[in-house]
Amino acid sequence: MGLNEPDLNEPRPVEDLYADWLDRLARIAFVVSVATLLIYLSGALEPFVPLAELPELWRLPLAQYLERSGAPTGWAWIGHLRYGDYLNLAAIALFALIALVSYLRIIPVLPRLQAALAVAQVLVLLAAMSGLV
Repeated sequence: MGLNEPDLNEPRPVEDLYADWLDRLARIAFVVSVATLLIYLSGALEPFVPLAELPELWRLPLAQYLERSGAPTGWAWIGHLRYGDYLNLAAIALFALIALVSYLRIIPVLPRLQAALAVAQVLVLLAAMSGLV
């Protein structure tokens, strides 16, 4: 074995495992986001808010935008995945899950204290995602 060749029998550092998961999940989320953008741009799925109305609606304050567009708030957007614009939003939301899933992957291989801190971070992320806080 050469000086710069990794020893495949030694366990990989947790940082490498985490980085590998971040990299793979980011690539998957990117491909999914490009695919959903192409679906949206192709018109294969009708958008919830017609493209022609967006410039006028974007100028409005949020409350007026929501009232005029009928756009959902909170987690209600998940019920609109049949529309191209909300399918695109779901693909973007995948990026928010990358850190969470990567943390979940490394928790079993972390030392006890670091695992407890990672679990705490996961709980904070889940609380933030829930909208309860």
